[in-house]
Amino acid sequence: MASLSPLSNLPLLQIDSVAKTYGEHHVQALSAVTINIERGEFVSLMGASGCGKSTLLNLIAGLDNASSGRIIFDGADVTTLTDEAVTALRAKKIGFVFQFFNLLSTLTVEENVALPLELGGATSASERQKRVFEMLTEVGMESRLKFYPSQLSGGEMQRVAIARALVHKPELIVADEPTGNLDSENGIKVLELLKHLNKSLNQTIVMATHSEEAAAVGDRIIRMKDGLVVSDSLVVH
Repeated sequence: MASLSPLSNLPLLQIDSVAKTYGEHHVQALSAVTINIERGEFVSLMGASGCGKSTLLNLIAGLDNASSGRIIFDGADVTTLTDEAVTALRAKKIGFVFQFFNLLSTLTVEENVALPLELGGATSASERQKRVFEMLTEVGMESRLKFYPSQLSGGEMQRVAIARALVHKPELIVADEPTGNLDSENGIKVLELLKHLNKSLNQTIVMATHSEEAAAVGDRIIRMKDGLVVSDSLVVH
């Protein structure tokens, strides 16, 4: 999707001895996590609730700050950037897919998907319209342009949320339990869509899940427990 950078031979994401503690009692959410994620990989983070996978996703996405360690994203040490620079990095290079969709109920499908482009401010109205239609076509939702979220099924809302995450052509998609609020049939469809986007667009995806079936869609499964990485293995398809 995105053009290759001079650093394209390096991992897209390098997580080096990252730890995260919370509160005055210094609760350890992550402890010395070290992971490399290559461009075009689909990585599944697995573990029970409270294992640290959502905390790690938030750090990767720049939504929270590490207590120690380094996170190198596309050659930039995120842990040394100002809040403004991290916000700009997220806006340009990271897309989010949430368990509960996070679509704005007062906006149409078209308007929801256009939001990242409008916030970025770098495209004309005609270019935004074109990109939105192309991305909704990619996820099979082009016939729902003028629908509101309340008129969509859960699976359709998640497809729209994926289109919104991809419309600004990010380097990385971060998906936090993207099938957790869907029935099994729609969950399978969303996973198939993510896999298609990963393969057809070479889109890098990091997805947190507690489901073995969902995790197996990825290229790698990183298992976490008590804030630690306990295994990192390739998936045999």
